[in-house]
Amino acid sequence: MKMVIGGAFQGKHAYAEETFAIHEGWADGLDCKLEDIFSCKGMKHFHEYVKMLVREKKDYSEFVKELFDKNPDLCIVCNEIGYGVVPMDKFDREYRETVGRICEQLAAGSQEVHRVMCGIGSKIKG
Repeated sequence: MKMVIGGAFQGKHAYAEETFAIHEGWADGLDCKLEDIFSCKGMKHFHEYVKMLVREKKDYSEFVKELFDKNPDLCIVCNEIGYGVVPMDKFDREYRETVGRICEQLAAGSQEVHRVMCGIGSKIKG
């Protein structure tokens, strides 16, 4: 598994496409089905996919294990959403925490993790 993280609108998806030569087979966490992640080559907007998991009340620890088993070559592109002011809304706090916890587990098991800022990527693992 590979991960590309960074702030919103920093060029993460373009960086992932170029760096890992994945030009087709991307799913979009904004509008895909929950099962799409197990068959795609890459997923952009992974943080939005996690929002669906939280809404569906899925057990994310089992999800992470299943993802490594079913799609170990996946490239995940995710916004870093844990910085800044803690949201007042309970759902938003739970969502933000879940994104962080899932990304922590995925990064631990990933072969490579890159961080992109202003379109410039830095390999932070691998």
